[in-house]
Parts: sequence; C-alpha cells; structure tokens
Amino acid sequence: MDLKKLIEPESIAVIGVSLTNPFNPANIIYGKNHYHYKAKTYGVNPNGGQIYGQKIYKSIKEIPEKIDMAVLAVKAGLVPATLLECIAKGVAGAIIISGGFAEAGRKDLQDEIIKISREHDFPFIGPNCIGVYSHPFIDTSFVQNERLIYSRRGNVSLISQSGGILMDLIIKLSQEGVGLSRTVSIGNKAVVDEVELLKYFKNDARTKVIGMYMEGFTADRGRLFIEEAGKLNKPLVLFKSGKTPSGLKAVSSHTASIAGDYVVFSEVLKASKALEVGTMGEFVSSCEAFSAYPKTSIGNNVCIISVSGGHGAMAADSCYSAGLNNVAIPEEDKGKLRSLLSKNIQAIASLNNPLDLTGSTGDDDIFVTTKFFMDKDYVDCIVLLLLPYVPHLSADIGARIAQLVMEHNKPIITYMPHVDKYGIFIDGFETNGIPVAHSVPGAISMAKALSRRKL
Repeated sequence: MDLKKLIEPESIAVIGVSLTNPFNPANIIYGKNHYHYKAKTYGVNPNGGQIYGQKIYKSIKEIPEKIDMAVLAVKAGLVPATLLECIAKGVAGAIIISGGFAEAGRKDLQDEIIKISREHDFPFIGPNCIGVYSHPFIDTSFVQNERLIYSRRGNVSLISQSGGILMDLIIKLSQEGVGLSRTVSIGNKAVVDEVELLKYFKNDARTKVIGMYMEGFTADRGRLFIEEAGKLNKPLVLFKSGKTPSGLKAVSSHTASIAGDYVVFSEVLKASKALEVGTMGEFVSSCEAFSAYPKTSIGNNVCIISVSGGHGAMAADSCYSAGLNNVAIPEEDKGKLRSLLSKNIQAIASLNNPLDLTGSTGDDDIFVTTKFFMDKDYVDCIVLLLLPYVPHLSADIGARIAQLVMEHNKPIITYMPHVDKYGIFIDGFETNGIPVAHSVPGAISMAKALSRRKL
C-alpha cells in the first residue's frame, strides 16, 4: 500500500466546502492549506461558486489539474459515491474526515467504502478522523491556525486513533520543546491502520521516533502489528487505552475498535521492540528522550548531579520507583573529583550519588563534574538537575555540556523549570540536542525510557 501521496501530496482537493459557513470543517481545512501549506489546494461544492476569491468546482472531475489526494468532509451517505469520483479522476488516495460509520452503528456503510478501496487499490485514512499533518505539505485537521500549537520541526511522528488525544499530545510535546515530523489521526482505521503506518514510517527518513496512541485493533490485525513492531529499527512508544471494562466500552463506541484482552496484548508486546507506557506524561518523556537519542539504549546505572539537595533526594526516589540504580561512587573517585572542584565548594559539596554541588556552584564545577562521570564505565546516564536562579550559572552551560555528549557516547538529561523567563537556559540545552524535562520525575522518566529500549 503506497501512502506517499497521502503524507506528501503535491495537490489536494477538499470536498465539502461550504459557500456560507466559514467554520465548516472543510472550509477550515481548505483555507489553512491554501494559504499556509505547499500542496496546491482546490475546493469542491456541488453548487460551485467562489470562496476567498478562489474558484470552487462542482465536482472533483471538473478540476483541470492532477490531484494527488482528496479530503472528504461530506455526509457519510455521500462518501461511497465521492470515493468513486476520486478514483475515476485518478486520485491516489483520500482522507475521510466524515463520521457516521461503524462508530455510529453503520458498519454496513463502512464495509461499503472498504470494498471500494480494495477493489480499486485506493488507500484512505479514516473515516472519523482529522487526518494528516506533514509540514510543509498539508494539515488536514479542522482546527483554526490561531488555535493550533505546533512545535519546531523535528523527528517524532505520531499515530493516534483519537484526534483529540493527538492534539493534546502535540501540545504537551511542544511544551517540552520536542520537534514533530508528521502526525496521523486514523479514526476508525477502516483501511490505513497502525500496521500500514508502521511500514511507512519504518522507511521514512524524516521519522526517527514513532509515538502511538491506540484503543484497539480491528479483527486479525493485532498479530501483524506485533510483527511489524518487531521489525522496526527506530523507537516505538505506545500508549493504550481500553484496559478496563469501562475503557473497553468507551473504545468500542468511539472508533469501533476491538480492544481484546489487554493483559494478553501487553505481555505479547513485551517481546517486541515497542515500549508501552502507562501515562501520557510517560509517553511525552519517552518521546522526548528518544528524539534526542534515537539510537541509544543504556543500562540502569544513573548518576544524578544537582545544585540542590532536595531536588537530588526527589530524583533518588524517582529512580527507585523507575527501577533505576543510583550507582555508588567509589571513595577514590570522590577524592579525585573533590580535588578538581573550585575552592568555594570543595568543602561543602556532597559527592555521594545524588551529588549536591550546592547553590554556590557554577558552570565550571558543573562541567568538570559531568565530564568526570562521562569517563566512568560504571555510569550509564547522567541526570543534571539545574536551577537558573543559582547565581553562578550562565546560559552557556547547555552548549558546554553538549560538547561532552558529542565527545562521549553517553546520554545526558537535564531538569530545568519551564517558564518563559528561563527560556535562554532551556534553549541552550535543547538547541544542542540535550532534552530538558520540566519536572524531576520527568527527567528520570526519560532515563527509564532509554534503559528499556531494545535495540
């Protein structure tokens, strides 16, 4: 199944635009893509006319140019005939925004469009979805631009059965400074599902990390999903709902998925390369860690370097809960490190793990300490807990620490309070490829993800 034209189309037709309602989903999709994205965009309404000064065609057949992909936002009952028109036009595939199919009790209507797809080798995403975001080509979500929050361009691609959850994940990843490559909302996933998208993203050069929210499988697709997950050469982070009786019922009514026996699914998943997480917060932390270190897997030994004893204690507790080891530092190494520290903290710094360099420390001591442990085989990962209100800390610290990551094949994860006032400190790390958590448990969650990675 070739999904290239669905992800990177050069031209699209939005079918179902309104001549009178600018807030119609099709109108939002049309306007957004016409003005802000690369794909040449055409509008279709059976009455023809104009919107935004642009010609609206009465049918896709009237559009004089070749169309790569169609976005359908019409009543469910009109979708089968509209798909056949797209096929006759030579369109390569479609995104069906429309709801009112299996999730609404119309399995017969969904079966009809599946049959059309199979008979004509015509892939479509949906129905009951918000489709694809793939900069600079398209964004088929019916959310106005002024309400969207998209992060910097990056290497994480998201797959979600729920459009609403997808938008939440985009916001949360953006707040963490994680860059996105592509996002796909699959809704009822009648034809293009997570299995097909894993095949696509496996070979997509722009995708280094795959994050997935899922509710359940359609019949006989669970085994294929596990097989495809096992073939991946890049991280797959998975967050699943439908684990409880109430969740199972909600999943069935939302996207008509078969959630199945969650315990069995979870156990089978452990044998694959997929990383299942239990909360949305853990999902975001894992995606952030892999975005910075997509080819990294570590052991359990963590060294925590802090400028605050309280933050170090909190990190130690989080390590214990995460199954990570606050590795013991040999007495000989403590003595060597103390001799390297500046005189103003030599006598007051605590060099047990977690290390407390105190609020009197600065860039040089943090750099020296971090470099010291980057050279130690008994440390798999370093977690830096930094506070920008420490007087001797400067915005240069991120770039300096990044040098150590480049010189040594060992990950560093940082905690820094996320507020606009401290953005210059955070950017110093993130623009140099070091992830920055907005909470201490979040930083430890990133280390946990790297330790769970199966290469």
